[in-house]
Amino acid sequence: MLPGIYLVHKPKGPTSFEIVRGFGDEAAREALGGQKKLPLCHGGTLDPFAEGLLLLLVGQATRLMELLHAVPKVYVAQIAWGLETDTCNPFGVEVLRADATSLTPDALEQAIPAFLGWRDQVPPATSAKKIGGEPAYKKVMRGEHVELPPSKVYLHSARWLSHDLPRSSRLEIVCRGGYYVRALARDLGRTLRCGAHLSALARTAIGPWGDPAEGRVLVQGEGLLPWCRSRRLQASEAEDLRKGRPISLGEVRPADWAVPAGFPDPQGPIRALYEGRLVALLREAGEAGEAKLATFANLRGGL
Repeated sequence: MLPGIYLVHKPKGPTSFEIVRGFGDEAAREALGGQKKLPLCHGGTLDPFAEGLLLLLVGQATRLMELLHAVPKVYVAQIAWGLETDTCNPFGVEVLRADATSLTPDALEQAIPAFLGWRDQVPPATSAKKIGGEPAYKKVMRGEHVELPPSKVYLHSARWLSHDLPRSSRLEIVCRGGYYVRALARDLGRTLRCGAHLSALARTAIGPWGDPAEGRVLVQGEGLLPWCRSRRLQASEAEDLRKGRPISLGEVRPADWAVPAGFPDPQGPIRALYEGRLVALLREAGEAGEAKLATFANLRGGL
């Protein structure tokens, strides 16, 4: 197992942690074979009933996790009308049942604009949001009452793909990290006064990366964080950065991949590339006219 970001298809059923644990078992077997065991985490959870793209970060790539939050994520959601549950998915307890026979495609189109842009969203009580350092869903499982405060989230676009009214509809959305599609389904049902829950969910893309459908794809070097600008290094500059010394601004190249028009700027660092590897993350430093690049994170060994 090599350091980098793996694109993996998560099937319905297992948790994201179980997928990570499976990779961890593989890494442990390699460690027994003489390789050094590498740190491992995922880059954004998917609920067990959901499927689609899961990012697994291996080795120094685990330090890139926070930089994945601000890029676009694409989901296809199946929304069931007429019933709201306490979990906002098919496995919860019924909290509201209402008549959805009056729903029309036009009414659904008119409901979407109110959710676009930056909005306050109350996460589902059975979410991974932490309360006192513990995920909220664990408290719910123990029978504790949980009320989560709203958080600021961003929905860039939403378009209806198909309708089977009054039973269900399919919706494709593009959002920023931290967005709860389950909460969107719940809130659409409340807006339309018919109740709703998320019956199926697939994550089809994160930034420039699509769901591999099967197997796994390793991303390294220039393929990492392509929405960030980059600076190619000479050998002496790579050595300076390794020793914590800043380098000249030089030629900073634009990002290789652009977020959709109007999407909030991820404001990522500058990638330091040396011999085809990502070796550091940089920030501009120094006074005006003497701008330099200083290390934000030193990715020892490179990716």
